[in-house]
Amino acid sequence: MSRMRSTFAPGLAVLALAVGVSGAQAQGTYGAEPIPGTRSGGSRNIKVQFHVPRDANHKTADIVIEQELSRPYVYVAARMVPSGVDIISVKDVTKPQTLWQWRIENAELHQGAGSLNPIYLKSKGRYYLTNAFQFRTGGPDVDLGAIVWDVTGLPDTSKIKEVARIRETEFPGGFHESQSYKHSDGRALLFTQTSGPWADVWDIDKVAAGGDQAAWRAGRVPIGADASMLGPRRAPPGVDPASLPAPQATYHDFSIQYDPANKRDVFYGAGAGGLWLYDVTDLNNIKLLTSATGVAGVSRGHTFVPDQTGRYGIVETEYQYAPLRIFDFKPGLDGTVKTISRPIGAWIPQWNSMPHNLQIRWPYVFVSDYEDGLQVFNMMDPTNPYTVAYYYSCDCPHPQGAAGQGMSGGEDGTWGVDIRNADGLIVVSDMYAGVWGFKMDGFDGWNGHQWGVPNVSNAQDWDNGPDGAPAPKKVS
Repeated sequence: MSRMRSTFAPGLAVLALAVGVSGAQAQGTYGAEPIPGTRSGGSRNIKVQFHVPRDANHKTADIVIEQELSRPYVYVAARMVPSGVDIISVKDVTKPQTLWQWRIENAELHQGAGSLNPIYLKSKGRYYLTNAFQFRTGGPDVDLGAIVWDVTGLPDTSKIKEVARIRETEFPGGFHESQSYKHSDGRALLFTQTSGPWADVWDIDKVAAGGDQAAWRAGRVPIGADASMLGPRRAPPGVDPASLPAPQATYHDFSIQYDPANKRDVFYGAGAGGLWLYDVTDLNNIKLLTSATGVAGVSRGHTFVPDQTGRYGIVETEYQYAPLRIFDFKPGLDGTVKTISRPIGAWIPQWNSMPHNLQIRWPYVFVSDYEDGLQVFNMMDPTNPYTVAYYYSCDCPHPQGAAGQGMSGGEDGTWGVDIRNADGLIVVSDMYAGVWGFKMDGFDGWNGHQWGVPNVSNAQDWDNGPDGAPAPKKVS
């Protein structure tokens, strides 16, 4: 198998790439840019299970799969216009069926990205689907953050019921990202990104109960960035930057994961200034644990996912040519240093790539890599990660010229990725090619204990709580 290794060596300001080639693929040698029109297929150890096509005007966004085999449902966002969410059954993984498609009312009037981020939760025997939205000024629902449905009755779609709409009137603009989490206190929580200097936390049982929205909120996680970390205001040509509103410190994305060694719930936030780790065990007394700031090339974190130990974190910064950076937070968590200032390793599949979202099932990292499709790398040695599998889910060669440079380049293709731990099914959303399901040879399921790491990930155990968590205590 072809292999690419990319690391940041301490003290070096350049990305060192060592490429070893052991064979050639039909689309060209791995590590080199395939010829346009030939980006299809992948490594021999990736097998396609299913493909649900979408036309070019129906752009997908994020994707999530339920973890119980008895509930074989994949949720995927339908971005732009018409904006909504789809439910796909993979009961027969070779014959996927689209069960339900919902589109927002008066879809053509809504402006902006729209539907972005489906998430599911389970509490007290009920299953909930939430979806985050971002609509901009000029159309309706500028303050709409998320819609919540009760989907307990699936596969009978007639039993799907909308139970709430969460709105943010103080900082309109919706929720770009959200994550669900089974807290160690027993609550099923939804964490949402806002246009304000915090992430909101919602108690799904209180949301489902209705009433005053103020009672739904379980807490707010602040962001530690100050004004000096926000950088200069950018303005269009002919516009005085001083006339623009002051920049706001916000999160972009985050993860929440239980830390069994220290018996605490930890929030890993990416946003203004870099990366922020908070103890959110007591949502009324949130504590900053450590951070990563002043990192070269990371004025703003985009996506932040911890490994199963919570020691290492993999971070995406959302500009072309930037690798995924791997950080060791132990010095900060131990109190040896106040903040982490450099990564210990990095990975990118090829020099002009743009890695996007990711999920970790140690030692594997599954990446939705925009134009480079699904990519999988091994992080057993976080200072020396290497590619183990890949699949081009769309024929999306990297654009040449201005469109392929800097922040604006490389943003076609795969958006989201998720893993079903029970059987190792990998699902990927592609903005042009639709929804894909894959299996990787030798990866037939995942449990952290089999690898000697905590059995925690973005996949929640809704019935039993986080790995090693204490018995839930009553929360009023």
